[in-house]
This record gives sequence, structure tokens and C-alpha cells, in this order.
Amino acid sequence: MDSTPVWFMRQAGRFLPEYRKIREKHDVISICKNPELCSEVTTLPVQKLGVDAAIMFADIMLPLEGMGVRFKIEEGIGPIIDTPIRSRDQAEALEGFDPKSAVPFVLDAIGLAEKKLDDLVPIIGFCGGPFTLASYIIEGRPTRDFVSTKMLMYRDPETWRMLMEKLAAAMSAYVKAQVRAGADAIQLFDSWIGCLSPEDYREYALPYSQRIFKALEGASVPRIHFGTGTSNLLEEMKQAGGDVFGVDWRIPIDLAWKRLGHEVAIQGNLDPAALLADIGLVKSKAKEILERVKGVPGHIFNLGHGILAETPVDNAVELVNFVHGFKLNQRS
Repeated sequence: MDSTPVWFMRQAGRFLPEYRKIREKHDVISICKNPELCSEVTTLPVQKLGVDAAIMFADIMLPLEGMGVRFKIEEGIGPIIDTPIRSRDQAEALEGFDPKSAVPFVLDAIGLAEKKLDDLVPIIGFCGGPFTLASYIIEGRPTRDFVSTKMLMYRDPETWRMLMEKLAAAMSAYVKAQVRAGADAIQLFDSWIGCLSPEDYREYALPYSQRIFKALEGASVPRIHFGTGTSNLLEEMKQAGGDVFGVDWRIPIDLAWKRLGHEVAIQGNLDPAALLADIGLVKSKAKEILERVKGVPGHIFNLGHGILAETPVDNAVELVNFVHGFKLNQRS
């Protein structure tokens, strides 16, 4: 490929008119549990935007239902847990996870998306990082301060370890099943890991993310490790594992890559809010990122987090075209 590959996190929904039309009749979980609809939404951005990968339309919470965690997705808020897990008895009661019985719809949707795309672009499967999933389970809803999460982590480390072990085991099984179903790459979303110090990450999170990446070692698929607000954790995240590291806009991409080392690939890192601006500014910011990496192999252009619902579709299309047109032989 003579140009930088590009795809966007959350590219399958939110801002696309076709997706919004589907949402008029179906909620998010209903779409996820309908393989035909899910595969349609998954493949839509490839046709509409010209991106170089299709990421499965799913929610990181889906496998938790198979472990006995009841939740709903509330519009404008996110996952709401019926009964937050904050005790040893509750953690012990979490059920074992079998992908075939718990999330057959995800696996079926991967197969359908694979047929629709006919090897045009790779399909990216994903799971939530154990820390991020634990934070939802413990807090009961999205949070900014993670008080209940850290309280359990510090006050009851044995229960914390039990919960994290169960989540790591479940996610390991989940991503392996996605690869068997046809996923060409796996991304671990540890969206909220940036709330930890490097010391706490090493003790309370690293071993469990590491287990998931190790589970994929024999799968021969790229493993993408992503988090937000992780400028202080890059070296620790590399220790946890991954072949590609997604970074957000809070750190220059060349500096992040230097710290991670060029033996791994890097993904990012345009601020999603930049896509709300005039297309001239969008291209200017994209050009800065592309010039920073100087054509070094292993860069995947992406946003630093999910694409915003307010994003003009034309801006996304123009950005993809701009990145594709920024040829390697034009770079300094």
C-alpha cells in the first residue's frame, strides 16, 4: 500500500444518516443482536467513507450479559448496570463465559460482514479492557472520578483480582472466538485506563490486559492496544502487549512512537472534535500528523477516540481522501 491506511473508531454509527435511519426503529443492543443489521451497519462506512478497515458494530458490554451482568444502554449516558458489583460474594457469583452461547449474534455478524466485504478490507473485532469493564460494573454507570472502582481496588485487592481474572478469562475467550469467526484484527479498548498512575496500572491492570494479548499470540492477527489519556502509561501498556498502539491527541504522535519504539505500529491521533471544523483546518491538522511520522512504515491514521455524532459526513470523506492522497513519496 503506497498510502497511509485510515479508519475511524465508532465509524459505523452516530454520524451516518443511514445508521440514524436504522436507529429510528432499533436501539443499539437490538442492532448488535441482529446479525444482518449489525453486518449492514459494520460494512456501511467502507462503502460510504472509503476507509481501509471495518470495525464490528458492537458494544464492549455485550459479553458481560453472558456472565450474569444485567445492563441497559441509556441514550446520552451509556451503560447502566442494574446491580453494581462491589463485594466478594457478587464477584464470585459471576458466571463462566461461553462465546457460542453468550454472543452467537456477534460471531454470526462477523461471518456476514466477511461475506459482504469479500476481502475488500480487513474486519476488526474488539473487546473492552478488564479495567474499563470493571469500572462500569463497579460504578454502575459512566463516571469521571472512579471512586467506587478505586475503593474496591485499594480496600479489597483479593476481590479486585478475582473480578479482573474473570473478566480477563472471558475477554480472552471472546476475542479468540471472534478470530475464529473471521475477524482479521482485534482491538482492546481500555478507554478509562488513563485514570491510573503507572504504579497502579502495573499492579492492578497490566496482568489482566496482558493475559488477553497472550491468548491471541497464536492467532496470527494484529493486536491493537488502545486507551485514552494514557500519555503517562505508554511504556506500561507496551509491557502489557500489543502490535499496534492507539494514542490520543494529548501527545504528539512522533513522541509517543519514540517512547513505544518503532518495532511496534502506531494508530492515531486526530482529535475527533477537529472534524467539526472547516475542512481546511481538518486537512491542516491531518497533514501535521502525517508529517510527524515522516512516512515511517507502521502508521495507521485514526482519531484519538470515537468519531462524534455531530461530524459532517463530507468532512470524514474528505479526510479519508486527503490521507490516501498524501503519498509516501511526497513526504519529507
